[in-house]
Amino acid sequence: MKSNTRRSAFKKLGTTLAAMLGIASVQASTRSPKDKSAQKQVVGSVVEHEKGGPLFSSAVAYGNLLFIAGKGAHFDGDITAHTNHVLDELEKELVKNGSSMDKVLKVNVYLHDLADYKKMNEAYRGRFGDSPPVRTTVATYGGVPGDSLVEIDCIAALDE
Repeated sequence: MKSNTRRSAFKKLGTTLAAMLGIASVQASTRSPKDKSAQKQVVGSVVEHEKGGPLFSSAVAYGNLLFIAGKGAHFDGDITAHTNHVLDELEKELVKNGSSMDKVLKVNVYLHDLADYKKMNEAYRGRFGDSPPVRTTVATYGGVPGDSLVEIDCIAALDE
């Protein structure tokens, strides 16, 4: 009996914390395994590891969310050109998978050099509509893979 009471108290605490943080809580028992919205679906390409086997997916849908892997710009250019290219590639992936820039909820930006922050912001500004998503920006130690000056990934809502 004590175990059930403790479990119930922790469950209530978790629900309260989730509500405070704006996180929707979903109980696994309320979803049927046949419910497609509750299953992970690889909707992009799968990148293979050089030694064989899958490494990561370029896009995954789960429920009504779309997760897009980091996009980089692998050509000579400045931070403005790289940022514009990366945002264009993100937009293509979003549209291809049933979403849009207006439905992006979270963005992570990885900069090769923090000195590019201002110029990246100039290219980034306005690309996600009037209600921009939550964003985290960090400068990476050692640079962005593939010699890109910026890499961006995102989480978006899917069209219903």
